[in-house]
Amino acid sequence: MMVRFIARALGAAALASLALVYSAQAQPQPAQPSAAAVALAVQLLELKGGLGAFDPAVNGVITHHKNTLLQINPNVGRTLDEIERGVRAETPARLQELHTELARGYASHFTEQDLKDLIVFYKTPLGKKLIDLEPKAGEDATKRVQAWIEKYAETVSTRMRAELKKKGYNEF
Repeated sequence: MMVRFIARALGAAALASLALVYSAQAQPQPAQPSAAAVALAVQLLELKGGLGAFDPAVNGVITHHKNTLLQINPNVGRTLDEIERGVRAETPARLQELHTELARGYASHFTEQDLKDLIVFYKTPLGKKLIDLEPKAGEDATKRVQAWIEKYAETVSTRMRAELKKKGYNEF
């Protein structure tokens, strides 16, 4: 279970890294957002519960690199344990950096007024309801889409097989 969690966190971090590299190469860089915009984005992400979305990646990176180095030389276990404690002691500062980068991403695409308006919205009853129900609604929508695709796939398969049989291909 923990391995799967770490793998997902590392996968998310890798995808995010690749997306950032690709977008940095493919698009001109937007102007740096103001400190006020970043602070507003932090507020927005805290309201939405998304500020810690990538926090597991920090633990995953530490664990991954420690395990990689242990595979290279299993005799450095105690030394790596000591180094790991030092790296983990820096985790709160690193998480702050990560949260700031996440907020900068939002602040780069929304104006300060947009962010203020979004914060106001997410504090309304409807905004709170959206925060509470959006994950469930998204999960339900995903299940419905998967069921629809499966049904559609069966329809297409049946039709194609029937058309092939009409044209004399009986092995289908």
